Amino acid sequence: MAGMMCAAVLGDLVDSRRTKDRAALHARFREAIERANAELQPRTPLRITVGDEYQGAFDTVGQALHAALWLRLQLLPLGDLRHGIGWGEARVLEEEPRVEDGPAWWAARAAIETAESESRRAATRAVRTRYERAPGSDGPDAGAVNAALLCRDQLLAQGDERALRLLRGLLAGRTQAELAEDEGISPSAVSQRVRNDGLAVIVAADEMLREVA
Repeated sequence: MAGMMCAAVLGDLVDSRRTKDRAALHARFREAIERANAELQPRTPLRITVGDEYQGAFDTVGQALHAALWLRLQLLPLGDLRHGIGWGEARVLEEEPRVEDGPAWWAARAAIETAESESRRAATRAVRTRYERAPGSDGPDAGAVNAALLCRDQLLAQGDERALRLLRGLLAGRTQAELAEDEGISPSAVSQRVRNDGLAVIVAADEMLREVA
């Protein structure tokens, strides 16, 4: 069967075995996957596979990059997700249950393994997302995308719980005035957090990355 080009996504919960309440984390994980399927419109629905892993596919790399950020924000700070995104051809081997294979998935596996390896190094311990292009494919350049992801992951790792709440709100299109009311602080205080915590940079980068074909 001929394949289709797509952005395959593999994800897993980081250090989930060390979580005090694994049941609560898994419940939030499952809820996040269900919401992502409803709101982000993946090409191949996201599904939890074995243990703390999930997979799915999107039509573009940009959609997959946004989904990786969106899903991480649904879990943080209770837990975190590591992602490997691969661009290339994918083939459907079975429909029920859906089983896919091909270069896109192999690239995604290589990407998530690289992300895990990089997170063990002191200089890149914040890395949680990595993108690879399957050999011979004409997808987006991996070097440029991974440079952006490296910076995004670093900024996200530095945020506290309030910063995460504000970032979720900004990505959902809420105004700083609305977020200030939710937090019980002044709009100027929200503006300072958005600027000083790099939240505006993350939002701007997400908008640019979503346009990646």
